[in-house]
Amino acid sequence: MMMETKYRSIMPLAVLRIAFGAVLFISTVRFIMKGWVHDFYVKPSFHFPFLEGIHPLGETGMYSLYILMALAALFICIGLFYRVASVVFFLCFCYTELLDKTYYLNHYYLVTIFTFLLMLVPAHRYCSIDVLRKPSLKATQVPAWTILIFKYQLGIVYCCAGLSKLTSDWLLHAMPLRIWLPATAIPFLKYEWVAYAFSWAGALFDLSIIFLLLYKRTQRIAYVLVIIFHILTAVIFQIGMFPYLMMSATLIFFDIPLPKKEKNIQLNYNPPILKIVLGIHFLIQLLFPFRYLLYPGTLLWTEEGYRFSWRVMLMEKSGTTFFYVKDPVSGRKFQVDNTAFLTRYQERMMETQPDMMMQYAHILKQQYQNIKNPIVTVESYVSLNNSGSRLYIDSTVNLANEKASWFAHKKWIIPYNNK
Repeated sequence: MMMETKYRSIMPLAVLRIAFGAVLFISTVRFIMKGWVHDFYVKPSFHFPFLEGIHPLGETGMYSLYILMALAALFICIGLFYRVASVVFFLCFCYTELLDKTYYLNHYYLVTIFTFLLMLVPAHRYCSIDVLRKPSLKATQVPAWTILIFKYQLGIVYCCAGLSKLTSDWLLHAMPLRIWLPATAIPFLKYEWVAYAFSWAGALFDLSIIFLLLYKRTQRIAYVLVIIFHILTAVIFQIGMFPYLMMSATLIFFDIPLPKKEKNIQLNYNPPILKIVLGIHFLIQLLFPFRYLLYPGTLLWTEEGYRFSWRVMLMEKSGTTFFYVKDPVSGRKFQVDNTAFLTRYQERMMETQPDMMMQYAHILKQQYQNIKNPIVTVESYVSLNNSGSRLYIDSTVNLANEKASWFAHKKWIIPYNNK
């Protein structure tokens, strides 16, 4: 049961708070120090927001926001003003993620979900400054659901990642690892059989690791596998903080005992509203990754239903786009210089993602207001997993007039033909 009345030691929750908060703090400080606040939110002239009307706060505002997030992450870690800190971090992080699709990553989505769940649980009731400030907050036993929800969430993440790898491209052709591994500086990875071995091992790991972590006899070896797997991905692919987030998050599976001297203090914490909130949350988490089944075509090609579905490192996709603006009155047509509006990274991400192409067409329509009802078309060529460059978008469609929608099928994407 989601809200079962059994009690568990609070230690796994406290350890998760400390470890995950520390990773969030380091990650946020790293983001500031590497200049990414400027590169992602200050330097670009335009953005690709998930929601219309959301805009960056300007240079001072964005740096202030990230400093606030770093402090909130630190406060989560040490358990200082925990409730406020977790809400502040969650809201600020959600805002930054909604600003631009260009920078969407699965591990940012994971951070959003975990900080949302951390807001709902009393992870500050032990080993925290809040308890030092107010000893009456201390608890050593918490309702089991406060720990189980994190296990459920990780189960969904790993299982969805594993199921998405059960494809011919991944298992039979070792794609895209057969492209990526030889490109590294590690000689051993240049052998073709290594790509196949890694592909099968990756699928097996994702599909089995949750069950190994749940079973006490295999828990320790499972966590060793978690460390090995994620350190390998960190070294080979340099994918930022994701490996460390997963290594810290999976600590929740261990029933870490309390010191023997501790008294048994049970916390009665079962707000009725949380049954509804968590029920809706997990229903969405279970269904949303499979929404791609509602769309025609090849998922990795159209990317309709791809985001927010825990599909990790499944494709090598590159594209080239030529945007054209036409004056419907004079008939004059000219090619757009994308670098005049987008950073190189934004352009590279836009070139393979149809919804971003449509948003860019809307940007161009706004920028060329001297032309009444400009026609914006694109000549786009995309290659998926080294299958050769193909025409991607119907070049006769005026993308400036297409309506933005989270769920509507984009009929102007040319179907994938693997021949």
